[in-house]
Amino acid sequence: MNEYLQSIIDRDPAARSKLSVILTYPGVKAVFFYKIANFFSLAKFHLVAKIISQFSRFLTGIEIHPGAKIGKNLFIDHGMGVVIGETSDIGDNVTIYHNVTLGGISPSINSDQQRNNKRHPTIMNNAVIGSGAQILGPITIGKNSKIGSNAVVTNDVPENAVMVGIPARNIGVSSEEFKPYAVTEETKKEKR
Repeated sequence: MNEYLQSIIDRDPAARSKLSVILTYPGVKAVFFYKIANFFSLAKFHLVAKIISQFSRFLTGIEIHPGAKIGKNLFIDHGMGVVIGETSDIGDNVTIYHNVTLGGISPSINSDQQRNNKRHPTIMNNAVIGSGAQILGPITIGKNSKIGSNAVVTNDVPENAVMVGIPARNIGVSSEEFKPYAVTEETKKEKR
């Protein structure tokens, strides 16, 4: 828990203390409830898991399916409107901003054929996903990649990429250093 809280303080200049992070950050609460819901999901108590998940959504505005796989130190900053689908797989030290969707494609078409199949993205370690980004389908976002705000990503993203636009395109190489909001002045200058 201490490492998790420190990882948030390291990534958010507005974080003043671990206590304030625990008490006031909806992403922390959502991850806490996800862990409980995931426990029940793994134990095959799917209804209980979904009830916990929906209660968390009501409290935080963040919807994490109990079946998702989440690594250590996930930081959901601001959080409102974040949706993480059932077969999403999130690595370590990933940062997600508000209104991000890790979703499937065509969920209402042939639903029975899609059950028990990978339908949602895999996000590798240290990725940053900017606010409003839509990451759709069973694709992989490479480690250290940055997804710019409002980007729509429907294809695999290589490691260290900086993706922007609709559809998202690679505009440069990301440093391994954490960059909040994914796109910086340096990456904007590279493409002018």
